[in-house]
Amino acid sequence: MSEIIGLVAMSHSPFATLLPPDGPEQPGGRFLAEAARLSRTVARLAPDAVVVIGPDHFHANFYDAMPPFLIGVEHAVGFGDFGSRSGPLPIAGELAWSVYDGLTRAGFDLSLSYSLTVDHGLVQSYEMVCGTEIPMVPLVVNTAAPPLPTMERCIGFGRALGDALRGNGAAGRVLVIASGGLSHWLPSNDPRDPAMAEDRRHSVIHGREDARAFAAAREPRVRAMGGDPHAHVNSAWDRWFLKQLGTGEAEPIAALGDAGLEEQAGSGGHEIRTWLIGHAAVRAPLVWTSYEPVPEWITGMGLGATFQVP
Repeated sequence: MSEIIGLVAMSHSPFATLLPPDGPEQPGGRFLAEAARLSRTVARLAPDAVVVIGPDHFHANFYDAMPPFLIGVEHAVGFGDFGSRSGPLPIAGELAWSVYDGLTRAGFDLSLSYSLTVDHGLVQSYEMVCGTEIPMVPLVVNTAAPPLPTMERCIGFGRALGDALRGNGAAGRVLVIASGGLSHWLPSNDPRDPAMAEDRRHSVIHGREDARAFAAAREPRVRAMGGDPHAHVNSAWDRWFLKQLGTGEAEPIAALGDAGLEEQAGSGGHEIRTWLIGHAAVRAPLVWTSYEPVPEWITGMGLGATFQVP
């Protein structure tokens, strides 16, 4: 049987690479220093495999066919957006199939990929904490717009993921990484939104036709969003969210519903689904070790970790 040795839950942001701080006193400095400390901790723990839970930002999944949950089982490559790693990533295939089987038996219908592309939503946190040598199981959760799995569904998914890992036939030490932002406000990703520009609507539906060209057109717009000290961050809500995971009570978070979550944490706040899944899988209160609101990165940067796993 596999042993879950812990959870690392952390934000990701393009600006960790696009606008790196000069030192720990600069915006984002505490966050990156804490990520480096966790990397050293993970190296000492020496996991045999890592399950990475994160979103895609329209680099692999589009609204021609958008899955709520997706698992990679054989080959994966990093897209290389915003300075994240590009090229092949090691996959823990036997563990991935065991996770797939366990989640399917628990009633979750996952999309399956033998050749998965993942962007900074998974790769950045994986690379920060583990490097890129430890075999991984990539789990992609849609956090953009419907089909958004409900937060209750994500909690159930996480519990089933934990059962699947603990019931895995191959012995090994498994680390879970939940990669997602806290509060941040982004343009709508919902094709039903009448305010969405027609060219952007076309790209989120048909971007698979030329994902590289779509990304090349998008990155300058994202870069232009950086460096705004007035960008909105709801640090009070972020701290409440982290406190709830610290008590082990995720139900009040789920009770917000999608509209309540978006009102408090912005459209980017839907990424907390990855944290809910990881928290439920590990079944231990999250001991968050760092939180930093960084408007200049257009996102609240928070990082928490726990290795107190029963």
